[in-house]
Amino acid sequence: VVVQHVNIQGLGRTKEDLLGYEISDVFHAKNLIDVMKRAHIARLRLLRLGVFKEVEVLIDTSEGKDALPNGLDVTFEVTEIKRLTGSYNTMVGNNEGSMVLGLKLPNVFGRAEKLTFQFSYGTKETSYGLSFFKPQPGYFERNLTLNLYKVTGQFPWSSLKETDRGLSAELNFPLGVTSHTLKWEGVWRELGCLARSASFAVREESGHSLKSALSHTMSIDSRNSAIFPNRGALLRINQELAGYTGGDASFLKEDFELQLNRQLFWDSVLSASLWGGMLHPIGRQPSCIADRFYLGGPTSVRGFGMYSIGPQSEGDYLGGEAYWAGGLHLYTPLPFRPGKGGFGDLFRTHFFLNAGNLCNLNYGEGPQAHLQRLAECIRWSYGAGIVLRLGNIARLELNYCVPMGVQSGDRICDGVQFGAGIRFL
Repeated sequence: VVVQHVNIQGLGRTKEDLLGYEISDVFHAKNLIDVMKRAHIARLRLLRLGVFKEVEVLIDTSEGKDALPNGLDVTFEVTEIKRLTGSYNTMVGNNEGSMVLGLKLPNVFGRAEKLTFQFSYGTKETSYGLSFFKPQPGYFERNLTLNLYKVTGQFPWSSLKETDRGLSAELNFPLGVTSHTLKWEGVWRELGCLARSASFAVREESGHSLKSALSHTMSIDSRNSAIFPNRGALLRINQELAGYTGGDASFLKEDFELQLNRQLFWDSVLSASLWGGMLHPIGRQPSCIADRFYLGGPTSVRGFGMYSIGPQSEGDYLGGEAYWAGGLHLYTPLPFRPGKGGFGDLFRTHFFLNAGNLCNLNYGEGPQAHLQRLAECIRWSYGAGIVLRLGNIARLELNYCVPMGVQSGDRICDGVQFGAGIRFL
């Protein structure tokens, strides 16, 4: 067959040149099955733009003077999203829940642009922000996002509260099998004490600072699921450089995340993960408590209190400039679960072994001394529990944990520990 015409019906404010990139592949179909496959892919690409509520596909024989005996006409019937939409939902972060209210102006200029205002009220964080999203026509994965925001957060493990007012520009693009994000962020940070009992080390950090940073993130993700993967791997590497574009915070920060998954017998899955990072202050000014790494809790090294591993002062945890954490997990189906595709697929039993360390480094000592310090006083834990998947974005864990390698000042959770989040070790 020959596809002679592709029509789009129902357009209002959407520009036709944007849609030409998404549907052009239909013209290359050679037979009816191929037409149906390419039309289905084009429909998904149109829905991905976020400008249509519904997209229907009609395939019919060509009519008219120029109609060929084997000619076909493909028609996409679209229904555009309203000019203004609102949303109300709840969101799960790493051991935090929040209520989110949003207003969205989709397809502002007719080429899949999006203007969004969002207000979030959570158990530890309150924020509101305005963002503008602009994709490149024909290459939706290449997009630019501009953000203006204010975030107020509480960090009880450090007796610290922080208010950030900032703006950022973010460019996302694929390159081969990798995905990249280039970002500039300028933020005015206000640090204060959360309680009168805050340690002197936290009081010293209080006050105002200005951070201007450039960052780059590269990721490769071949997993078949972000929450319950049974095969594939994830590699994410992030670099952040602060101080060269202004501000009074100057540092170089590197961190990475690696995860490997392999399916075993009886639908069980073996998963191994490794995290690590290092922060190097530039100049004589020490690092800020808001920029350091934190470790421990139900989403990282289980069996320890939330971010309660590493340097601390009078019970307040100050974070560290270098860390590593590793995990080995065995996920198995629940016994007596319903058939595949049923309610039982939302649950997994979970056996784990976690280890990690977080500390500060003396950067005049050299790499060998750094590795030796990271290898000292390793905290580790093991245990078992039940994991519940929430959609494909978050999960809940209820584990019985046995912490080991506990050091002076660490806060442990010996026994049952509950965790909720989107990123787990």
